[in-house]
Amino acid sequence: MTGAALSSFRLDIVSDTICPWCYVGKRRLAAALPILEAEGLTFDVAWRPFQLNPTMPREGLDRRAYRSAKFGSWEKSQALDAQVTEAGASAGLVFRHDLMAKTPNTVASHALIRLAHETGGTAMQDRVVEALFSAYFTQGLDVGDLAVLADLAEGAGIERSRASAFLSEPASFDAVIDDEKLAHGLRLNGVPSFVLEGNYLFSGAQPTSVMVRALREASAKLISAGQVAAPAEPAHAPA
Repeated sequence: MTGAALSSFRLDIVSDTICPWCYVGKRRLAAALPILEAEGLTFDVAWRPFQLNPTMPREGLDRRAYRSAKFGSWEKSQALDAQVTEAGASAGLVFRHDLMAKTPNTVASHALIRLAHETGGTAMQDRVVEALFSAYFTQGLDVGDLAVLADLAEGAGIERSRASAFLSEPASFDAVIDDEKLAHGLRLNGVPSFVLEGNYLFSGAQPTSVMVRALREASAKLISAGQVAAPAEPAHAPA
C-alpha cells in the first residue's frame, strides 16, 4: 500500500497502569499494527483509564499484604505473578515482581497519561504509557508517587514543572474519573479492553494473530457500513 491513502480508525485501549496483561497487550498490539498498515489500515491509538483498585488509598498499600488479602494467600499471589512472568517473557518483557514493594493508587498515573496526550498527541502518550509500565513492572517504582511521575514525564519530553503543576490540581484527577465513563458505559469489567470507533471489540492480551484478525474484520465492517473510507488503491502508471 506504499503511496496509497490509508483507512484510519480510532482505537481506544482501556487499561490500568498496574495491569501486567495491559503491558503484554501493548507489546502484542505493537506487533499487529505494522501488519495491518501494510493492508492499508491504520489506527489512532488512545489510552483510556480504568482503575482495578478504585478504593485504593492515595498513598497505596504494601503489595504483599494487599495481594495476600485479595487472593487469599501470598503463595496464590506468587503463582499468579509466575503466570504473568511467563506471558511477559513471550512478549520480550521481564517482570520484576520482587522489586514491587507497593500496590499504588493509579489515578495520578492516568492523569499523566491524559496530560501526555494533551501535550504531544498519541506519540507522546505512547511514550508515557510505556514509561509507566516499565517503571512499575521492571523497576518496581511507585507510579502513584508524584515525584516518580514527574521524573517519568520529564523523561518523555514533558516539562517537569508543568507535570508537577498538573498533578497537583484536583481537577486533573476528577477528569480521570470522568473519563472512566467510557469503560462504565460499555460495562467493561476487565482490562485491557479494545474499543474500535466507540464499539467494544475484545478484552485481554490476545495473541498478535488474534488482534490482527479482529481488527481487520471489524475495520472491514465499518468500511462496508460507510462509517470509514476504504483505503485507496495504489496508482499505476500507464503502460
